[in-house]
Amino acid sequence: MIKDLLKEIDERMEKAVSALQSDLMAMRTGRASPALAERIRVEYYGVPTPLNQLATISVPEPRLLTIKPWDASTISSIEKAIMKSDLGLTPSNDGHIIRLNIPRLTEERRMDLVKLVNKRLEEGKVALRNIRREGMDDLRDLEKEKMISEDDMFIGRDELQKMTDDFVKKMDEVGKAKEAEIMEV
Repeated sequence: MIKDLLKEIDERMEKAVSALQSDLMAMRTGRASPALAERIRVEYYGVPTPLNQLATISVPEPRLLTIKPWDASTISSIEKAIMKSDLGLTPSNDGHIIRLNIPRLTEERRMDLVKLVNKRLEEGKVALRNIRREGMDDLRDLEKEKMISEDDMFIGRDELQKMTDDFVKKMDEVGKAKEAEIMEV
């Protein structure tokens, strides 16, 4: 009974860590990455569509992102979507390919990005704590319904806390790696 509950909580915590990783991947650093543009939604025949479903996104150079639409008629709508996005990049096209030059980050912008990483990291930790709290509530409910003993509840609580600590460490590692990537000149 407790093992099933802990397994479910483990999966939810793993999802919280992967959500943080994908969130941080979309954050712009001084280096080009296809993940920067994947989340951009383009108006395509009246439907907001993810950019990676309309075009090939590649990185030919460390500071250049190229977007090659499969349908050439979508170039203007892709450019508009890039301009509207929070990337802060200006697209240039030659009729077939859209190029995004990624400028070097200023020291001030790096500090702002580090603050944003820390904010997202804290949001992830709050999500982990909420999952832990729900798990603790579930353990207490099982103990009240006499499905597990009080000793089992305390053992489960300790395992849950250990699991939470491990996932917080994983999140910290992800945050430190992103921070190092941002501060890299």
